Amino acid sequence: MGNVVLKDVSKTYGGTVNVLNDIDLQITAGELIVFVGPSGCGKSTLLRMIAGLEKITGGTLEIDGQRMNDVPPAQRGIAMVFQSYALYPHMTVRDNMAFALKLAKKSKEEINEAVEEAARKLQLTDYLDRLPKALSGGQRQRVAIGRSIVRDPKIYLFDEPLSNLDAALRVATRIEIARLKEEMPDRTMIYVTHDQVEAMTLADRIVVLANKGIAQVGSPLELYERPQNEMVATFIGSPAMNLLPGKITGTGAQTEISLDDGGKAVSHVQTEASDMGKTVNIGVRPEHLEATDGEGLFTGRVDITEALGEVTLLYFETVGTDPALIAKLPGVHKDRRGQKVTMTAAPEHVHVFHEGQSLLYR
Repeated sequence: MGNVVLKDVSKTYGGTVNVLNDIDLQITAGELIVFVGPSGCGKSTLLRMIAGLEKITGGTLEIDGQRMNDVPPAQRGIAMVFQSYALYPHMTVRDNMAFALKLAKKSKEEINEAVEEAARKLQLTDYLDRLPKALSGGQRQRVAIGRSIVRDPKIYLFDEPLSNLDAALRVATRIEIARLKEEMPDRTMIYVTHDQVEAMTLADRIVVLANKGIAQVGSPLELYERPQNEMVATFIGSPAMNLLPGKITGTGAQTEISLDDGGKAVSHVQTEASDMGKTVNIGVRPEHLEATDGEGLFTGRVDITEALGEVTLLYFETVGTDPALIAKLPGVHKDRRGQKVTMTAAPEHVHVFHEGQSLLYR
């Protein structure tokens, strides 16, 4: 098992500094859930409350139906992997991984079997007799993960485990974690990160935290394709979704919007007659913008281009928006800098937000 239920959970420091409010979340055994959000949104605090390292101010935490608010961390059936490796430098990899089992007075046979199995899963078998100083950063992080695996917990908690690694090691270790989850499909994993790639590639569901609560919960593609609000729309995806202000000028199965800078937009988001004239923001992801010779969403002068090989990013001089608009075009477009370009998008890729909320979810 490994079901986690949070009911109206809140966290306040010193009775005055409120960090989290009304957190309601159900995590099913076997899920890999990722907490993401801007810095200071409380994602690590929420993880530490589940672990028992932070006291819950209000609400209830249940694991497999049992109230855990006042249960010590060691009795919750969890293991936590921290941002720092926290390995014992004088112990070999084998001894680091076996340490918790020795404290629990397990037999030599049990310890050896657990360590060998964890090492196999994490491809550490050849490094068991090395000291941590003889390992790369990625290998040390895998040892820290292995130290958790040998305890065979119901729930694994990861607090930004890859943030200390360089780009190449992050990719390699992320793949190792994905493989590890496949080998342990019945174990629940809760993972905190600020890296969208980690969230999108690892998660069964993503929990976006903002403004002291949950902004949206859903699969990675749900959040990418159908964000509930502007916060999620601009946080998920890189570069961020473009937002352009305007007013609804046509309602029905398709919605027409006249944009403040003179452009026109059509969206497949359905609206009602009462929506006519409402002030809205349309949202379009950079990768969904296309250059056109006809009428478009906006016309702007390309200020900067970034050629990344498979795609080119076009940064437009501000056309009544802040931050500036960005388009992500396939291929190489070296000649675009300094040019005026009109951009459009297909109606199925045009989101409509009123007072920060998507009209899809009314």
